[in-house]
Amino acid sequence: MSTVIKILINGIALWLTSLWVSGVDFITDHDLTTSPVLNTVIVVAIVAAVFTLVNAIVKPIVKVVSFLFYILTLGLFFLVVNALMLLLTSWITGFTDYGLRVDGFWTAVLAALIISIISLILTVILPDGKRRERSRSR
Repeated sequence: MSTVIKILINGIALWLTSLWVSGVDFITDHDLTTSPVLNTVIVVAIVAAVFTLVNAIVKPIVKVVSFLFYILTLGLFFLVVNALMLLLTSWITGFTDYGLRVDGFWTAVLAALIISIISLILTVILPDGKRRERSRSR
């Protein structure tokens, strides 16, 4: 259940970021058989799942390799790592007819900052199964 909540949070964060940052767009197939809203929701869900997988698999490896940069920049290097994860997600989904398009590195940095802020807010707001289990055991 925790993975579904992470995908939901990432999907909302990515979608809001695409509305606020020019240069971050979802590529959808505007098929006439289904509604454009449904197409967008499906594409956002797929991109959010890919983004969640990238953050779960690749990001820890990059964090270990770039540990020195985290120390030297007092943690600000996380924006660069998050931007690279966003660009990697864009690259992976770029092989399909659907996906995420990010115009460049600095757009990705701005988008990563906004995604981080939105994800933090949504993580605090949305219920998590771990918190429920802790509150029940008390």
